Amino acid sequence: MDKKGYRRGSFQSSTSDEDMVEIEGVTLDFSMADDVPPLDREMGEFYSYNGGEMNGTSKMMDFLEEPLPGVGTYEDFNTIDWVREKSRDRDRHREITSKSKESTWALIHSVSDAFSGWLLMLLIGLSAGSLAGLIDISAHWMTDLKEGVCLKGFWLNHEHCCWKAETPFENRDTCSDWRIWSQLIIGTTEGAFAYILNYFMYVIWALLFSLLAVSLVKGFAPYACGSGIPEIKTILSGFIIRGYLGKWTLIIKTITLVLAVSSGLSLGKEGPLVHVACCCGNILCHLFIKYRKNEAKRREVLSAAAAAGVSVAFGAPIGGVLFSLEEVSYYFPLKTLWRSFFAALVAAFTLRSINPFGNSRLVLFYVEFHTPWHLLELVPFILLGIFGGLWGAFFIRSNIAWCRRRKTTKLGRYPVLEVLVVTAVTAILAFPNEYTRMSTSELISELFNDCGILDYSKLCEYVSDFNSTKGDDLPDRAAGPGVYTAMWQLALALILKVFITIFTFGMKVPSGLFIPSMAVGAIVGRLLGVGMEQLAYYHHDWTIFSGWCSQGADCITPGLYAMVGAAACLGGVTRMTVSLVVIMFELTGGLEYIVPLMAAAMTSKWVADAIGREGIYDAHIRLNGYPFLEAKEEFSHKTLAMDVMRPRRNDPPLTVITQDSMTVEDVEVIINETTYSGYPVVVSRESQRLVGFVLRRDLIISIENARKKQDGIVSTSIIYFTDHSPPLPPSSPSMLKLRSILDLSPFTVTDQTPMEIVVDIFRKLGLRQCLVTHNGKLLGIITKKDVLKHIAQMANQDPDSILFN
Repeated sequence: MDKKGYRRGSFQSSTSDEDMVEIEGVTLDFSMADDVPPLDREMGEFYSYNGGEMNGTSKMMDFLEEPLPGVGTYEDFNTIDWVREKSRDRDRHREITSKSKESTWALIHSVSDAFSGWLLMLLIGLSAGSLAGLIDISAHWMTDLKEGVCLKGFWLNHEHCCWKAETPFENRDTCSDWRIWSQLIIGTTEGAFAYILNYFMYVIWALLFSLLAVSLVKGFAPYACGSGIPEIKTILSGFIIRGYLGKWTLIIKTITLVLAVSSGLSLGKEGPLVHVACCCGNILCHLFIKYRKNEAKRREVLSAAAAAGVSVAFGAPIGGVLFSLEEVSYYFPLKTLWRSFFAALVAAFTLRSINPFGNSRLVLFYVEFHTPWHLLELVPFILLGIFGGLWGAFFIRSNIAWCRRRKTTKLGRYPVLEVLVVTAVTAILAFPNEYTRMSTSELISELFNDCGILDYSKLCEYVSDFNSTKGDDLPDRAAGPGVYTAMWQLALALILKVFITIFTFGMKVPSGLFIPSMAVGAIVGRLLGVGMEQLAYYHHDWTIFSGWCSQGADCITPGLYAMVGAAACLGGVTRMTVSLVVIMFELTGGLEYIVPLMAAAMTSKWVADAIGREGIYDAHIRLNGYPFLEAKEEFSHKTLAMDVMRPRRNDPPLTVITQDSMTVEDVEVIINETTYSGYPVVVSRESQRLVGFVLRRDLIISIENARKKQDGIVSTSIIYFTDHSPPLPPSSPSMLKLRSILDLSPFTVTDQTPMEIVVDIFRKLGLRQCLVTHNGKLLGIITKKDVLKHIAQMANQDPDSILFN
């Protein structure tokens, strides 16, 4: 492995996610047949481990308040031990509780420890809300910058520039203070040359923004690309990816997210906002000892941070909590549910205080409908659900195929060129069509909109043959020329969005999938809604309409169809159900539309699941080979633990350490000659009776520390893991007791245990490895990676795909 990006001779990276890990040009291969992803792969490159001496200065920090710095911590690209982490937290809590009765200061410390979680949630909510507001304001301004500039102040976007302009209502988007580029450069907005100049400036700005985004990602924070949700799901399951939630990733992702959205690429900011919020949560964890020193507790915080991210992305605090619970979290106790709700509430309140869109709403496409829906409309709603499922399955297969091609061909070597080409194609095709030229959020807002008296967009250009109206409730009317023009423009926009999103998602820029998926569904929904509206207008005497849609009534709301279509397509891609319905309900503020949304979301999921079981995030987890054990999948095969454990037949015997008969040199030879992360400790090689399990990293640190600080420890010193030292001749060198690093209660199963139970144990307890015994004697070991490979093999997939790539 290339050493680029790592710090020589330092154990510091084992507890801080702030250290950057350079991944550009590095091949991370965990393909060897080890018990677990090896810890010594990195160690072997930084140290030459000869006779207990490590070349290079060893700088170790005491993060865990244990006798030896570094003991009990984890290396990069390894899985945490959930059971050990929870046990350590319980011990810490018991100690604080017992001391709280001894003095007032200890009582204050106990109260502050209990309150620290809520304080951390408050800080996460404030930071996530503030960053989301900053991103929204910046992206809105830079998107408008592609079309023109405000003379009053270049920092004002189009809407704010014309806020107080005295212009007729129908011309409210044009004002003397706002100048498009052709007007600014050549003094006119008419003619072919002015159009070409505006076209050219639009493409140039788009290319500039995307070039800056991909250059910053490539140069400073490779982990800032993509949506981040697949990796966050993997991290929340217990995997460690150093630097993925660090300060550099946060800074670069925030900046490049604004640039990527402003460039006009078919991507959204909602998914990356979850990554940004989780970065905030991880960095703020370092302010509190309880979370800084315990990986399991930190993951509870990250679950709450993910909820805050969705809360500010959609202005949906409850939907954010449910999204975290349904989609990303692996371990979600009731306490985390309450704290997630609090963090989401604070984040939404902060964003509301900033008011980035100037309309007192948290999102650009908030809308309210007032017309009730009819039972017969469930048929088109279910049709939208079917389309959403088909689109979701098509998109996942196409996007995964393209991303796999990117990984396995020369295409992956030129991320900057790929981004520029896709941006150029997107901008060139988008500019002529006003519905693709505008930002995707504005497009969704336009499609969700329920036409009122004051609306002047093409989608609302109906033939006005009515004499009176009641408020804003307009009757169904015949479509005018503007509506028909908008229909074919939307059809072209749909084709562009469907295909360009396949190539955009997964590039080396921050890219979310929520908004493009919603846009595809909203376009189809609006087209269907207008079709239904015209059908009801011209054929109100048909049987299906006669009972509830009389002439001159406001029966069909095309904007509602757009909203249902958006939910269906988003559900088809992500396979969200409950959280999706709640998010859409919070977006519209209409309780009466929950049933249409539920019908579309469930239909979409059923159709998509019938074609392929994986959602887009699970598909990307499998593509990248992350060791993620999906809790939703059932294991139904009749295999036994002995079929999966190692060593297999004809393999060398399992490497073990005896409890009181091996020397320091013997253990060092085992460490040098193997690449396993840990070793079972047995009574003797003859009896093979299990005593416990010791981690390789803890052994290395303990032996090195003993050689430096304990007198008389030499290569012939006996290492023992028992309470009492074994009897030895008086002339023997000092012995080394390492019982403190021994796990005396490793999880064990018998060789006849069904794999169905073993898989369940790994899922529910978050194990790293499980030892296999027969009549009390050690037979072998099963690791999380073995379980994942076995599941892949049983599903007729390539078991060697379970690598971190």
